[in-house]
Parts: sequence; C-alpha cells; structure tokens
Amino acid sequence: MKKILLAFVFVGCMFAANAQEKPSTGDLFDGLTRPLTFDRMIPPYALEVTFDKTVHVIFPSAIRYVDLGSADLLAAKADGTENVLRVKAALRDFSRESNLSVITEDGAYYTFNVKYADEPVKLSVEMTDFIHDGEAVNRPNNAMEVYLTELGSESPLLVKLIMKSIYKNDRREIKHIGCKRFGVQYLLKGIYSHNGLLYFHVQLKNSSNVPFDVDYLTFKIVDKKVAKRTAIQEQVVWPVRAYNNVQVIDGRHNERMVFTLPKFTLADDKHLVVELHEQQGGRHQSFSVENEDLVRARVIDELKVK
Repeated sequence: MKKILLAFVFVGCMFAANAQEKPSTGDLFDGLTRPLTFDRMIPPYALEVTFDKTVHVIFPSAIRYVDLGSADLLAAKADGTENVLRVKAALRDFSRESNLSVITEDGAYYTFNVKYADEPVKLSVEMTDFIHDGEAVNRPNNAMEVYLTELGSESPLLVKLIMKSIYKNDRREIKHIGCKRFGVQYLLKGIYSHNGLLYFHVQLKNSSNVPFDVDYLTFKIVDKKVAKRTAIQEQVVWPVRAYNNVQVIDGRHNERMVFTLPKFTLADDKHLVVELHEQQGGRHQSFSVENEDLVRARVIDELKVK
C-alpha cells in the first residue's frame, strides 16, 4: 500500500515539475485545435476607475448589454438615458485588473481593460469615432457585426445605413396616402423592403404657428369593417428602429422620419392604421395602408445606399 501511495506522489511531483517548466501560453490544447492569432482579437480600450468618483462613458447608440469582469466594478446606465454608462470601483484600491464589455443597439461591441486609479485622468469618455463613424471600410477597433434578436438576420449597421439613405434620398414613392387636419399634414412618402424588414418613410408638415408635440405613434392592424356591438380586434406592430424620430415639430416646419418594422402582410378584411397623437392636444393624425400598398414596397436592393 505504501508503495502505491509513493508512486502516486512521484507521478504528481512529475506533473507539477512539467507544469512549472512549461507554463500555459493559452495557445495549445489537447486534440485538433488552432490557436487564436492576434488579428482575430478586438483590442480593448484602457479605462481607469476609482471609488470616490464616477466615470461616465457615452456611446453613440443605446446600450443593450453590459458585462463586468469582477465584483470589483459597479456599472449601470445613467438615470433617464439609454447610451450613457456610469462606472466606478466597488471597493478602494483593488489590485487586480478587470474588464468590461458593452454591446450597443447599432450592433457595436466595445471591450475595456479596467484598473484602479486614485485620480483617473478621464472621467467622461466619448466613444463615437468621428473619423470613421463605424460606416467606412476602415472601421475603428470595435466590432460592428453583433446581430440582435428583433432584427432577425439583418445587420444592425446595415439597418442604420438603409434608414439614413431613405432619409437622405427623400423620394416620394407614394402619393395617395396621408391626412390633413388643423393645419397639420401627415404623409406616407414610401414603403421599402429588405431582408425581412419594412421601412416606412413619413413626413409631418406643420403649417400652423403652434408647435406639434408628439405624444406617441402606433402602427395597428385592425378590421376594415366592424359590426355593431362587436369588439374591435387590434394587433399592434412595434417599430424595431427609428431614424430622426423627433418629438417636437415647430410651427411652420416640416420633419421626416423613417421607421423599421418586422415584415408582415394584411388579410383582405384588415388594414394598417398609422396614428400620431399630439401631447395635450387634439390635432391627432391618422392614415390607413392597404395590403396592396405593402406588397408593392420598393425593394431596397434598387436603392443606392450612401
């Protein structure tokens, strides 16, 4: 029995010796594997935090995901905002370096190496890349290929570019859908389709002297004809993205917006009602879209994306 125990001790010592002689590089594993090369790595940004002050990181889009490397860090979105992250140390003078990862609504991935500093030099950080803006081929060092559930198989970056292009081109593809009440005109300028998503280009013209404050906008699929004493069946279609979604249209001004919705079609007895409600006012706007308008949506492949 003693001989067996001595043999186990000897083998254990041999493994320990080999482990000390050949420390792991993180590149080699048992079996058929390939090492991760540095060209696959997303270089992290350096971030310093402290206990008595809060560091604010401002992202170019709404924050969707945050992961902290250790309990030494505290992070949360700033109250009332979607794109500002506040970060600070959970305890004084932690010695171990940690990390922080963030995914934003436009599909961008950011990673930070975080360490403690008594007096961080940068307490407010702006993450927008003003040179590339995440759209040029030569992108900054954050990945822009994170796909989000509500957009299906579409790239969030491409959705942003399509909405921007529709807005810039400013074409009026549809000339028969809209409404006008109390000096305010609400028009549907075009419907576009690409990869399982629909894009609605709308315009609000305020020819009055009183600003129009937007309360809320709804896209609802409703029955065309409802018999008396019959409950109205409504299905709300929620936009998954919006471009230039302004909340106030000043007097004698026009504004255009682009909304992205999941692709859908309508039965013969239903239509889509788009309602825009004024906050603390009665100048509500509403127009209807038929299925024949949806199926004639312009294919985005024919649109020049800028």
